[in-house]
Amino acid sequence: MQALRSLFMPKWSSDVRLEGKTAIVTGANVGIGKETAKDLAGRGARVILACRDMAKGEQAARDIMRDVKGAKVVARHLDVADTKSICLFAENIYNNEKTLHFLINNAGVAMCMYATTVDGYEMQFGVNHLGHFFLTFLLLDLLKHSAPSRVINLSSVAHNMGKIQFDDLSGEKAYHPIRAYAQSKLANVLFTCELAKRTEALGVMAYSVDPGMVETEITRHLKLPLVAITKAIGFVMKTPAVGAYTSIYCAVTPENQLLTGGYYRDCARAECSRAGQDDGTALKLWAVSCHMLGIRWR
Repeated sequence: MQALRSLFMPKWSSDVRLEGKTAIVTGANVGIGKETAKDLAGRGARVILACRDMAKGEQAARDIMRDVKGAKVVARHLDVADTKSICLFAENIYNNEKTLHFLINNAGVAMCMYATTVDGYEMQFGVNHLGHFFLTFLLLDLLKHSAPSRVINLSSVAHNMGKIQFDDLSGEKAYHPIRAYAQSKLANVLFTCELAKRTEALGVMAYSVDPGMVETEITRHLKLPLVAITKAIGFVMKTPAVGAYTSIYCAVTPENQLLTGGYYRDCARAECSRAGQDDGTALKLWAVSCHMLGIRWR
């Protein structure tokens, strides 16, 4: 089985060091986020684990410090389903950090039954897109101050099935868990494209990432038939450590080898869907997101 798994692993490695750099990884208490944080800490970066569950976040920090000699890791509370929590987290970062070189928007939910965030947004759109859109907005000044810096947004191959339902972003008219997930992942790609255009001149680069099929807790909402299928093809699924490769690739690869606004899979640039390349939709989504959050972001 391990030999079969290896067929699906990206052939990439890097010895880049990150001493003096600071990174934030959302949803870093488990899975891809934890493995990403562990790798960055192993390269010498100071890593902030932004976690909703602080008990799990602090345990993750202890795990990383146990496994990585000299790791500089700290857990901070962040619930991306709550704009008040996002504001408090950003305030804490500005009060305690002088620099921020990497913002890795990793946290997410997938294919859950209909629910809303604290602020009343449909959960998948609210967490996967709006929460990270707002977090990036709040931390942009520090990212600019620390330039060159990078924002890495985790998307999914599911974005290929996505369509931004501007007339029903809340999912109140017709909600389907998979359709809502695909919409949120397409939103990640579109946000990345528009962000890159606005921040490249400021020294802030942006990349969207498809980690691939990974064995993580994000599949906990899948119904039994899908879980059975997943287990049946489990030999092709990546471990969280391998699933983190492309996020790490986009963090440490020299800028001249990456395209800001680009979509990456298996440690290489990939082609996103036609919908993910629609500049008009990206601009409209940006404006609508700002309106929903009550912010002005030019």
